[in-house]
Amino acid sequence: MSDSALPACPQCASAYTYADGEMLICPECGHEWKQGEAVAEETLEVRDAVGNLLVDGDSVTVVKDLKVKGASNALKVGTRIKSIRLVDGADGHNIDCKIDGFGAMRLKSEFVKKA
Repeated sequence: MSDSALPACPQCASAYTYADGEMLICPECGHEWKQGEAVAEETLEVRDAVGNLLVDGDSVTVVKDLKVKGASNALKVGTRIKSIRLVDGADGHNIDCKIDGFGAMRLKSEFVKKA
């Protein structure tokens, strides 16, 4: 099977998948699957502080001052965050994002609202 014939990763959509025997592997997220295997579509439902449904790529605004571990200042109310990514956080932190001045971090959806 040539590299151009390999499908994109069903979890992260990476085009850099490779074959290892019968298995296909994504080097970016580590997902492994068999060619032609039906992918169980897990729908992650995340709602913001006011109940709006959030999806990957949304822009959100912080609704409460949040103390950030390791940072000298807090994340202020009204801070706008672009291009969020939803994750299944066991600890309740279900938004993955990059914030100007703070860098990459995870937030709880209960502290943001859809912009």
